Amino acid sequence: MNLKKIVGIFSLVVVTAGTIYGYMIYKDIFSANTKFNDREVALFIPTGSNYAEVQEIVKPYVENMERFDMVANKKEYPGHIRAGKFILKEGMNSNDIINSLRQPVPVNISFNNQETLERAVGRIASQIEPDSITLLKAFTDKKFLEENGFNEDNVLSMFIPNTYEFFWNTSATKVRDKMAKEYRKFWTPERLAKAEALNLTPLQVSALASIVHKETVKNDERPRVAGVYLNRLQKGMKLEADPTVIYAMKKQSGDFDQVIKRVYFKDLVIDSPYNMYKYAGLPPGPIAMPDITAIDAVLNPEKHNYIYFCASVTNFGYHEFAVTAAQHEVNRQKYVAWVEKMGINR
Repeated sequence: MNLKKIVGIFSLVVVTAGTIYGYMIYKDIFSANTKFNDREVALFIPTGSNYAEVQEIVKPYVENMERFDMVANKKEYPGHIRAGKFILKEGMNSNDIINSLRQPVPVNISFNNQETLERAVGRIASQIEPDSITLLKAFTDKKFLEENGFNEDNVLSMFIPNTYEFFWNTSATKVRDKMAKEYRKFWTPERLAKAEALNLTPLQVSALASIVHKETVKNDERPRVAGVYLNRLQKGMKLEADPTVIYAMKKQSGDFDQVIKRVYFKDLVIDSPYNMYKYAGLPPGPIAMPDITAIDAVLNPEKHNYIYFCASVTNFGYHEFAVTAAQHEVNRQKYVAWVEKMGINR
């Protein structure tokens, strides 16, 4: 066999081997490498994770970890790990997976109906990386409170129930600062002007709105309920709002899980600045997180002469309104009789 033929055969072998190797590399990189049946799955990589920890996180969703590791190393991923939420789609290859792990996606967080700051931050913590303790420290930082005009009693007013977009690993201080920014954005010049016309500050509006929010779940009734309380404030009367007594009882006991459906006369004497049967004016802060409809109900109250209202026993979920104490007493007796009939003791 002459040299030329030997060289030709050797070249063919090299080319063939290179082709096979290239095919294997191509297969490793571009063949599907997932093992889940859902259309997509979400992965969460904590701040400060190393490559070994990432491997453990992705392992349940990757068919062949050797192929994943090979591509990860070729693309120098182990030295450039990012924290956050990431989406893997069914049928992704190793190259796609690594590319996805370099592109964190935002999360939408929402919260409503929270009665305390602790519960509000707990709700947020369940949706992003910072824990509730870290978030609570951020929201109660004295410098932050002073610079933004809040205190620990009224800082819950800052939380305007809505859906907000964050990256999962956003720091607690950045979450806090964005919420403060959203609060300022919510209080438009129009809303501020309406609050001023009522001789109320935004924080006072939030406190009153929290009572309105607790009094009725009916959005169409909230402006009327707000009108009652504003009439009382204008006349120098106490608000005498049952939800404030319930809040005072929960706060005093430290048990916000308890369900209190009925307020007795003996409960009205509880000594708390949140008890608006005992103290005039508005509570030190909101008794719950008022939603936007309750805030706007206070800013756009129904104009009427009602001073009293009581739960209706014929139109459930709504209330009966009265101008005089005598009219109110008739409505109240109907409600008391219904409560006794239903056996509601607490």
